Amino acid sequence: MSEPVLRIERLTKVYPDGTRALSDVSFEVARGEFVVIIGLSGSGKSTLLRCINRLVEPTSGRIVFEGRDVTAASRQELREIRRRIGMIFQQFNLVRRASVLTNVLSGRLGYLPPSWALANYFPGPLVQQALANLERVGIPEKAAARADTLSGGQQQRVGIARALMQEPRLILADEPVASLDPAMSHSVLRYIEELNRKDGITVLCSLHFLSLARRYGTRILALRAGELVFDGLPREIDEARFRGIYGEEAVAVEIG
Repeated sequence: MSEPVLRIERLTKVYPDGTRALSDVSFEVARGEFVVIIGLSGSGKSTLLRCINRLVEPTSGRIVFEGRDVTAASRQELREIRRRIGMIFQQFNLVRRASVLTNVLSGRLGYLPPSWALANYFPGPLVQQALANLERVGIPEKAAARADTLSGGQQQRVGIARALMQEPRLILADEPVASLDPAMSHSVLRYIEELNRKDGITVLCSLHFLSLARRYGTRILALRAGELVFDGLPREIDEARFRGIYGEEAVAVEIG
């Protein structure tokens, strides 16, 4: 059996105010999986994703990505690890006044000399790569537009194109469709699904709605109050498991 692309061992995060966001979470992710994380708001989904690339520092536990210990990595080692981990954010995280093309190119900053980044210099082949990635997500005509002139769905597609510039082995998508309407949610998730199926990029994606998790995930992890309470196939979440994850009063909402 091949080495998992990601291994989480007894991960715990306690914030300075005493909030225990994650408690002893352990799981492995095989290369090429599309793993969806579900759970109520505040269950620890975002904290988990942000611990993986150390945007949030874990309190204890171990994170291993492609055989490298992320939790023990030096600043330089972490920079190298992050090159291979793309991140897609709920609120897009774009430089709103910059052009779409510049935002996409920023995904390559981890590979460039710092002086190039400061001068906003990108070689021609990288510009062509960025334009090709915009073509791939269906908005090549928006390259020169300011990011803040785009719709929410278009901005998220810019975020996907930016992540592609890293040539990632793993994509972490933190509630990528939470601020989008149902039709646009499916549009964005289909692009992420294509990266998973056609490019073989492993995806770890947090989603709010179980119906979306069932549609796109090859496997589902569920968090409740920072604890991993389910790890299995989408079809295995029956009514009883649903209530165990979301609470007895919860009602499933279908996203069309």
